[in-house]
Amino acid sequence: MKPSIALVDCDSFFVSCEQVADPTLIGLPVCVLSNNDGCIVSRSKEAKKCGVKMGMPYFMAKKEFPEVIYLSGNKDLYGELSEKVMKKLRTYSPLVEVYSIDEAFIDITGTTRLYKKNYEEIIRMIRSEVKETTGIPVSIGLASSKTLAKLGSDKAKNTNGIYIVKEDEVETLLKETKIEEIWGIGRQLKKTLIQRGILTGYDFVSKPDSILKSMLGVIGLNLKHELLGECTSPVNPEITIPKSIQHTSALKKFSSDKTVLKTAINTHIHSACSKLRRYGLMTANIGVMLRTKDFQVTSLTKRLTDSTNFELEIQKTVFELFEKIYKPEIVYRSTGVYLSDFEPEHEKQLSLLNPNGERNNKLAKCIDNIELKFGKNSIRTGF
Repeated sequence: MKPSIALVDCDSFFVSCEQVADPTLIGLPVCVLSNNDGCIVSRSKEAKKCGVKMGMPYFMAKKEFPEVIYLSGNKDLYGELSEKVMKKLRTYSPLVEVYSIDEAFIDITGTTRLYKKNYEEIIRMIRSEVKETTGIPVSIGLASSKTLAKLGSDKAKNTNGIYIVKEDEVETLLKETKIEEIWGIGRQLKKTLIQRGILTGYDFVSKPDSILKSMLGVIGLNLKHELLGECTSPVNPEITIPKSIQHTSALKKFSSDKTVLKTAINTHIHSACSKLRRYGLMTANIGVMLRTKDFQVTSLTKRLTDSTNFELEIQKTVFELFEKIYKPEIVYRSTGVYLSDFEPEHEKQLSLLNPNGERNNKLAKCIDNIELKFGKNSIRTGF
C-alpha cells in the first residue's frame, strides 16, 4: 500500500490568529509585522489584493498602503493556536510531524476503513473540523510522498483548500513546477541547477541518478524519488527538542520606563518557562536582552549551579541581570529572554542545595494546569 501523506498548511497563519482573537478584523486588509515591526510577514487576502508584498518594509508599506491595518506580532497567541491545530491533527492519526509553527505532515494511510470515507473525504473533513474547532483555515495537499504533498498544499490554496496529487498527474505537475518552487531548493542550489539546464521539477527527475548523485549526493537521489511519488522520508511524530528557547518582542512604544520594560520581560519569562515545561526540560543558562531605539543590543547571561524550569527562580535571575544592564537615560524598543543548556526533567536529581525543589515543581505544574483549563495567561506572576 502506497503511503497517503497530507501536508496541512495554515492559511496566512499570523493574520488568521489575529482574526481569531479579534473577529472584527475578518474581511479587512490586515498585515502582521516581523520582530521590531521591520517588515511584512503575513497578509490577509484583502491586503494581498491591495498590492502589499511579503517582506515589504513596514515604513514603505504604511506610506503606500495607508488603508491597511498593521499589527505587531504576538508570538504567544500564534504558539497557542498552533498547538491547538496540531493537537486536533493528532486526533485523526498518531503520525503527525510538526514541520513549522503553521505546517504539519499527517500520515492517514489506511484510515479509510476507520472513517468509512475515501481519502478526499477525509482531508475535507480534517480541513472543515480544524477550522470549526480552532478558527484557523488550512490548505491540504495529499500525495504518496512529503515533497509531492508540499507541492499539493501550495496548489490547494487555489483549488478550494485541498489538492490531491494523483499518480497519473505527477509528470504534468512537475512540468508546471519551477525548480525553485520545490521544497528544499534554496537560492544557491537554484542557481546551480539552472546553470545545469534544470528549470523545472520534470527536468530534475529526468536527469540520470549518476548526475544527481555527483551534484547533490544522496540528498539529490532522495529528492528525485520523492518527486516521483516514492516516500523516502516517512512521517516522524517524534518531537524535536530545541537547543535553546528565546522570546523577544518590540514594545508598543519606545520606553525607558523600568516598569514597562520589566512587564514585557515578565511576559517573555512566562512564555519561555511554559514552553520549557511542555518539553519536559530544565535550563542551566539564562539571559536577558535589551535593544535600544537605535538598534543597539545589550545582553547578559548567567549560568546556574542548579538547573530549573520554575518561573519564580528564573524570574529572579533574569531581573538580577536586567538591573545590571538597564540604564534609565536610554530609550528602548524591544526586550527578550534566552534559555539554554537544557537537561531532561526526569533525569534531574533533587539537590540538597535546593530543599524547595519538589514544592516548586508542584507549583509549576499547578500553573500549567490552570492555563490548560482556563487559557494562556490566565495566571501570571508579579515582580
